[in-house]
Amino acid sequence: MNLTVPTSNPVSRALAWCLHLLVVGLLALAAARAVADSRPHAPAIAAVAAVCALVYAAGPLLPRFGRSRQAAAWWLASVGAAWLTLLALSADAVWVAFPLYFLQLQLLPRRTGLVAVAATALAAITAFAAHRGAFAPAMALGPALGAAVAVAVVWGYQALYRESEQRRELIDELTATRADLAEAQHTAGVLAERERLAREIHDTLAQGLTSVQLLLRAAERALPDSPQLAARHVEQARQAAADDLAEARRFVAALTPPALDGTTLAGALERLCATASVRHRVTARFHRVGTAVPLPTAHEVALLRVAQSALANAVQHSRGTTVDVTLRYGGDVVSVDVRDDGVGFDPELLPDPGPGSGPGQGSGGGFGLAAMRARVRALDGDVTLTSAPGRGTALAVRLPLPPSAPPPSTPPPSTATSHEARP
Repeated sequence: MNLTVPTSNPVSRALAWCLHLLVVGLLALAAARAVADSRPHAPAIAAVAAVCALVYAAGPLLPRFGRSRQAAAWWLASVGAAWLTLLALSADAVWVAFPLYFLQLQLLPRRTGLVAVAATALAAITAFAAHRGAFAPAMALGPALGAAVAVAVVWGYQALYRESEQRRELIDELTATRADLAEAQHTAGVLAERERLAREIHDTLAQGLTSVQLLLRAAERALPDSPQLAARHVEQARQAAADDLAEARRFVAALTPPALDGTTLAGALERLCATASVRHRVTARFHRVGTAVPLPTAHEVALLRVAQSALANAVQHSRGTTVDVTLRYGGDVVSVDVRDDGVGFDPELLPDPGPGSGPGQGSGGGFGLAAMRARVRALDGDVTLTSAPGRGTALAVRLPLPPSAPPPSTPPPSTATSHEARP
């Protein structure tokens, strides 16, 4: 029966039932005392008290009572009229003013409720003084104090309820925001994983399949004049396919690349150059400069993948005869340089990455160079591409050394190691 505070929670329902019991109890008390004391008009007092109780009880049963403030106001006016009639017959009806204060403050707008409470208190004081036959300031103390307490309680409860609703709305908003954030993080994770998969596929399977394709083309050209040479190319293609299969299995399991199993980054790069020299018409040479230091797996994988991609691009697109791969430890960085003596190109004419683009180095851009930069940027490194028509291509990758690794000192050039593998 409260239009301003819902009674759906246990506390509100308990307060509403207490108010109901208080009204009925006070009305029954007024009727019982009149009958017990054989007061004048005792039957009328009991009848009016019963009518007042019935009118009060009928209010919550009205269909529109809980939805219409106007219907609630008419019901409250009916209860007030019955109470005033009872107040004119019995001074004991004064105590019913206290629960009426709560009803008026809850069911009426704030200003109207204050006016109704003041009018009810004045009626109670006036009727009580009339029944006593005289007025004393103490007679006004009870109704006035009850009105003040009712105003403080109802307004305080309404303030607490509004604050509770604001907190509930805030919690709902935070919950929704957390759900949106979780969804956004999930989406970002999916996109990041998709980008990682694209880089891995491009740097491993795609490059390996390109090598297989080149070897099979060479075998096709060798037939039927040079069956032994064709057989050697087919065997190399078979071995490349086996290596790619191992890469794919490790790739699915998200493990370290097979090229790094049981060896160092320098050893993996040296073997990469040797394999490229055996399988393709190019001389790939590996150089190491500086004192090697332990690197995190992520650094080794990134440098190896970039070298694989750059070397594959040089083999496929540069049309050169020599590729130099240099692993350099110096200062507080570790770097890999891949330089070829091919035809080169104009870096300014690189197209945007797209599904139809070729690899990065020497092929007009595409996903390869973008994948390299994304992989290296994730480790706070940088990629530099230098090329010009007729002057070959150089790609340099620099990664900062992790804090735990002491910066190595760069030895003189004479101490650098060089490994060359030729077909």
